[in-house]
Amino acid sequence: MTRKSKIVVLISGNGSNLQSLLEGCHSKIINGEIVAVVSNNPHAFGLKRAKTFGINTLVIDENNYKIEKKTFHEKVYEAVKQFNPDLVILAGYMKILTKSFISSFQDKIINIHPSLLPKYPGLNTHQRALTAKDEISGATVHFVTEKLDSGPIIIQGEVPIFPNDTEQSLRTRVLEIEHKIFVATTSLICSGKIKRADDKVFLNENLLGKQGIKYDNSIERMLKE
Repeated sequence: MTRKSKIVVLISGNGSNLQSLLEGCHSKIINGEIVAVVSNNPHAFGLKRAKTFGINTLVIDENNYKIEKKTFHEKVYEAVKQFNPDLVILAGYMKILTKSFISSFQDKIINIHPSLLPKYPGLNTHQRALTAKDEISGATVHFVTEKLDSGPIIIQGEVPIFPNDTEQSLRTRVLEIEHKIFVATTSLICSGKIKRADDKVFLNENLLGKQGIKYDNSIERMLKE
């Protein structure tokens, strides 16, 4: 097996996606090691999750930089850069990265978004799907570019929307598929099966379409190969 990829995860809150990634590394589904978890929120529960696994945690409290926002972003960059990561994962990180941060980790940053992009970028995705009376929702893992929620799509996972769904019930169902596709994506990247080049995404050197891979049982089998 090739060397483990070094992963830094950025979080802002509860960290349930972080938990799935920690478990994926621990079980060796992911050939990677989370070397640090960085948060802008000192009260993020995800920090406790990381410490349970013995992971380095760093807090860059954005409240200390309300006037000097540039300094805040520089501190986040320095916190991540010191670990020389192969992959930077945004797992519920609620700050927009700077252009210089993104360019410094070109093709190495992935994000998860709770909708089937390009539908509903930004916030309030579940309510927007319900208001539109969509029959299907889901989540998307994509490479990060300077344009918000618009980078090349890697994997999408779908869930049904039921007539009696509320925003909370839909959020819960989407979160379950988020955990699965985040682990799958990270595993495929760390194994070298997923690569990005020239704003395109390749799986085993085959070019993916604009909507990436649709998550299904075949992905699970691929992870076990």
